[in-house]
Amino acid sequence: MESRLKIAGQAVQPILVMFPLGLFAMAIIFDLANLLGAPAIVGSLAYWNVVAGLVGGVAAAVAGAVDLAFVHRPVAKRIGVLRLLLNMGVLFLFAVIVMVRVGDPNRQAGVGLFLLELLALAISGFGAWFGGELANGRTPAFARAAVGNRGY
Repeated sequence: MESRLKIAGQAVQPILVMFPLGLFAMAIIFDLANLLGAPAIVGSLAYWNVVAGLVGGVAAAVAGAVDLAFVHRPVAKRIGVLRLLLNMGVLFLFAVIVMVRVGDPNRQAGVGLFLLELLALAISGFGAWFGGELANGRTPAFARAAVGNRGY
């Protein structure tokens, strides 16, 4: 699947995906430090990393949706929709994390939210790998099986 959004010949969406991944990973590092006894400001830094990651994630999702709109092959479109839904699920999880953290004056996460952040980051890492495989022209076997066994 070739990207339609390009700057200087380079696809925009893969570049945009790296910002939220880095911000979400830093948020988890900050939250771990906070849970281990770091000052409360570290929890606030984690919160603002998640907020910035959500902004970047929405920009990456919009760029991915634009690229997906120009895909004409049905199988490639279904796999692209699968990837987009996976990434939107991650954004939803992090949005829930932000909404729960708003209630705390220091914006700190407890152990439960930390574990949810770890799950969301693991899913986003899988989504990034999946997108990279698609960009390199290699569709993973599970995606071929999901598309092929549904009788489309």
